[in-house]
Amino acid sequence: MKPINLNRLAYFTAVVDTGSFTQAAERLGITKTVVSQQVARLEDELKTTLLVRTTRRVMPTEAGRLLHARSVLILRELEEAIDEVGEANAEPIGTLRIAAPNDYGTTMIAPLAAAFRKQYPACDVELLISDDKLDVIGNQVDLSIRVGWLADSSLKTKRIGTFRQLLVASPGFAAELDIREPGDLSAVPLIANLALREPLTWSFSKDDFDRRQVTLNGAISIDATPAVLQACLADGGLAVLPDFLIADHLAQGSLVRVLPEWDLPAGGIHVVYPAARFRPQKVTRFVDMLAVRQREYS
Repeated sequence: MKPINLNRLAYFTAVVDTGSFTQAAERLGITKTVVSQQVARLEDELKTTLLVRTTRRVMPTEAGRLLHARSVLILRELEEAIDEVGEANAEPIGTLRIAAPNDYGTTMIAPLAAAFRKQYPACDVELLISDDKLDVIGNQVDLSIRVGWLADSSLKTKRIGTFRQLLVASPGFAAELDIREPGDLSAVPLIANLALREPLTWSFSKDDFDRRQVTLNGAISIDATPAVLQACLADGGLAVLPDFLIADHLAQGSLVRVLPEWDLPAGGIHVVYPAARFRPQKVTRFVDMLAVRQREYS
């Protein structure tokens, strides 16, 4: 088989995306006749029918759907490769879309976005803050920050740091406690973080061999980590919070650790990308800045 003309893949993909030869031509800025001819030649080369016409729109056949799925990835990688080469010695431009969870996004990513925008004024930043794991591809996100433990995924990931989970309380609340070991926690009110998979059950460890699993009493339940912090500061109960969110409060004394000799499971901080071989400069430079900031924090 002769090499496939990539322009024909682009024409074919545009027809499937729009459901119309006319709309595809408008998107591509060429005539409908050219689009139709090039798709017909693609079918001739592949000796396969890729599209069928209905009364309302053009629909892909089964073979067409398969080719479209692969073509989207091929064309995206080609575009990113061109961007990579073109931007190698250029400043980042365009809009950088980032998804991040509420706590890490507010504490770490938002200030870094401001610093990034100041350093690269030709690049805008759009930050999507949500504790829901947004679909990276469906939401056209350039990179997503995942804090915790990653599920298996076809997406590309890069670990840039770790964090600790700390059991804390306000000084006034902690002063009224008589807690000597994890088992004593079961009767103490907890501000449960509903953003976590198991907000009430925690595994404590000490000296690498003593492990205790405790189910705490969820007196208040909140589905956003920064709000859990605020309730904890207001004497609402114990809370398990990530170190990056409460470092300043611990330093200032507005929060204190409870059972500091016992550790909770640590987690990772990951950057998640759409599957692609090349990354635009706006992505690589932001991740570089984030990695440096994370090392400074750690």
